This record gives sequence, structure tokens and C-alpha cells, in this order.
Amino acid sequence: MTLNKFNLPDVGEGLTEAEIVSWKVKPGDAVAVNDVLCEIETAKSLVELPSPYAGTISELLVPEGVTVDVGTPIISVSDHIAGDPTPADVRAPENRGQPARAPEKPAQPLYGTLPGAEADSPEAGPLVGSGPKADAVKRRPRKTSPSASVTVNAPEVEPIQPHTPAEVSAKAAAVDPRPTLGGTITGLVSKVLAKPPVRKIARDLGIDLADVVATGSRGEVTREDLVSYQAQRDAELDKATGFWGAAGKPQDQRIERVPVKGVRKATAKAMVDSAFSAPHVSIFVDVDASRTMEFVKRLKASRDFEGIRVSPLLILAKAVIWAAARNPSVNASWVDNADGTAEIQVKHFMNLGIAAATPRGLMVPNIKNAQDLSLKELAQALNSLATTARAGKTQPAEMQGGTLTITNIGALGIDTGTPIINPGEVAIVAFGTIKQKPWVLDGEVIPRWITTLGGSFDHRVVDGDLSARFMADVAAILEEPALLLD
Repeated sequence: MTLNKFNLPDVGEGLTEAEIVSWKVKPGDAVAVNDVLCEIETAKSLVELPSPYAGTISELLVPEGVTVDVGTPIISVSDHIAGDPTPADVRAPENRGQPARAPEKPAQPLYGTLPGAEADSPEAGPLVGSGPKADAVKRRPRKTSPSASVTVNAPEVEPIQPHTPAEVSAKAAAVDPRPTLGGTITGLVSKVLAKPPVRKIARDLGIDLADVVATGSRGEVTREDLVSYQAQRDAELDKATGFWGAAGKPQDQRIERVPVKGVRKATAKAMVDSAFSAPHVSIFVDVDASRTMEFVKRLKASRDFEGIRVSPLLILAKAVIWAAARNPSVNASWVDNADGTAEIQVKHFMNLGIAAATPRGLMVPNIKNAQDLSLKELAQALNSLATTARAGKTQPAEMQGGTLTITNIGALGIDTGTPIINPGEVAIVAFGTIKQKPWVLDGEVIPRWITTLGGSFDHRVVDGDLSARFMADVAAILEEPALLLD
């Protein structure tokens, strides 16, 4: 019997450390190659680590919640499996490019894609990587009470409504009185059905899906079910102690300590590096965006944009691309060379970053080569970026290589702000809320849709005159979107 130790790998993004968020296995569990061992949080994303070995879990070497360096042993797996439940054709291959068969020596971790083999071909073999999780050969049963079972016929769907924990327990214990095709399937886990985005939201909110009453058409938990459950939980929390600690407790016990790690740690370092390495200068401009609002309204009614979410952010994104072409030095980087010299790298492409607030913290994914996209394609890219970020599916590659960033603080009802430049860039534009204000037009005071743009620039690259001209060009498009047709 051989004991294999699995070291924390670099999952393909220059990783130096990661936190063990949760273990999906325990000592004594049998695993096959590609079964998920644990979930780790890097500075940029959540990643599931598959097993490079088939065998039995011997020991978890790192507890949950602990951050360790790449290369640190995190788990040990014995190659002995009672009864050897793993089929021979899916065991860890001896080496790359050879058909998979039972190893004669301890299996080694295998990452990446076999050269010249399709992912679904027999030659590809079981692979371990950081991409989407493949279906495991053998799924581990989850813990459940002895009375838990799965019936062939699903129960009737109830209207969405809050439920107390007692009601949830009562419903879970109820048995469908109708006859079933094959009776009940006992000895299996009552696996909760839910789409990946719903599972991610539940995990971020700390909700156990098994506690939520499912109302989906196939018996799955929906977003609405989570909202209902959270509302009920919040109502119960309001009746409890609440946020404020008891006045009689010592001061130290009334202070909540939140470890700085993961995305928050990476964001903090990036913001400090940017703020204290790039001399920021900020300027602001009020803009009459009434014609932008009219243009957005027409786009929403257009057949070409049917089914595509359109907002003023789309016009701002197009305006920033247009203005950067007229003022190229805002789409650049300041680079300090190893020999003590420095250079300005002007980018002749636009990877447009969009600052996004996600359940895991601030992320700035970017739209690659945004300058080549039509207005419709840009709208689709913005929708995809937002959906992916909200679902927690943003990949590290989507946050690398940005050239200029937009932050939409107006979505939160904020008029303007002083944004910090994203590291590696020299400009960022803050888009404030658009609301009706009195505005003087042709000597008359009339209500117009007004917004305020705030821009921050690296003064080593962008002088005051250049930053003013760039912001004026962006404002010009918001005031008259027809200029985009020039």
C-alpha cells in the first residue's frame, strides 16, 4: 500500500497561496480520479480541486479556513481501495499519451490536456485541472438521516412563501401518499436540486439548501426560494440580539474581527500599491444625458436589441472607447524597467474593465478588444460580464490585461466619487447616477437628466490638459450620442 500526498497546485494564474474553504471528503472516503477533494479560494476566484489519485482518504493535512502556500501538502491518499470500486478504464494513467489502465506504481498528479487528444475521446483519459468539473465516476453519498429517502413522484409545488424551521422540518418529514412507480429509493441521499448560480448564492449567504423549501417545476430550489428563506431568517434575526453587542460586555468582546484574505486581501494590496505609486489627479464634469436616455429608450424598443438588456452604461462604454481613440495616452501603462529606466506603453487595443461588486468583493473583469465590437455586441458583452460576475463564475483570465476601467457608482444612487486607478492602467472613469435636475438651456431653466462623471488619472502619464480633453470627449457623446456615427 502506497501513501500519496497531494500538494496545493498552482491552478494556472501564478498562484502563490490559497485558502482551504471547504473539504468535500473526509478520512476513510473512497475517491476516484477527478473526484472533487476541496474548494479553495485564491486572490481572484473559487476553484474546486479534483483528486489526481484513486484510493482512500488517509488524512486531511490542512484544516478549513487556513491559507497555505503553493506546494504545501494538503491531503494524503492511500492507493488501497476496499473492493476497488473504480473501473479499470478510468483509473489514473501511468503516463501521458497512453491508454488509461491500473497503475503499476504510485499515480502522479496529472494536469492540463493531453496533446493531440480531444477532451471526450478515450485517449484523453481522466484529467485534473482548474476548469469546469467533470462528472465523477463514483459520487460520494452525503450524510443524511436514516429516514431520508427519494420518491419517484415529486410532491406538489407550493406557492412561494416564508417558512419557519419547524415548518421546513415538518414538510421534509411528510411522505407523498400517492402510489409511486417504484416505491421509495432508500439508502440514497435526498440531493437538493438547484442550478449552480443558486448554489453559489446559497453558499455566499450561508444557507443550507436542504433547509429551503423548493418550489421549482422539477422540485429544484430557485432564487425566489432563497429570497423567501433569507427574508424569514432576517426577520428572526431582527427579533434576536441584533447587530449591536450587549452594553454590559467588555469592549473587546463587542468587536468583530474579520480576517483579511482572498479577494479582500488582493484588492487591498492592489489599491495601496496604486494609490501610493501612481500620483492621482481627479477631475469632474456635469453632463446633460437627456439624449442618452432617449437613445437608450429607442434601443430598448428596437427589434435588433430584443432580449438584450440596454442601459446608459452601454453608451458610456462606447463613449470611453471613442474618446480614448482621440486621446490615446489615457489607454496606456507606466512601466518601470529593471535597469532603472521607465517607459510609457500606449495600447492600440481596448480591454475595457468594468468594476463589479460581487458577493466575494470587488472584481474588475474586462471586455477584450472592446474597440472592435458593435453597439449590439458591446451590449451583449456587458450583459455576459455582469451575469458571470454575479454568479461568481468570473475566471482569472477575464480580470487580466485591462487597459482602462469604468466604475458605475451611479447604480447605487451615488452622484460621483474619486476612484482609484486599477493597477497597470493610467485612467478610470466613475459614472454617477442619472437623475432629473433643473438645468439652464437656451436661457431657460428646465428639467433635464443630469449625471456627473469623475475621472482619476496617473499624472506621470496624463497631464491636466489631456485628462480634461478626454473627459470632455466622453461628456460630448453622452450629450449627443449621434456623434458615434461620425
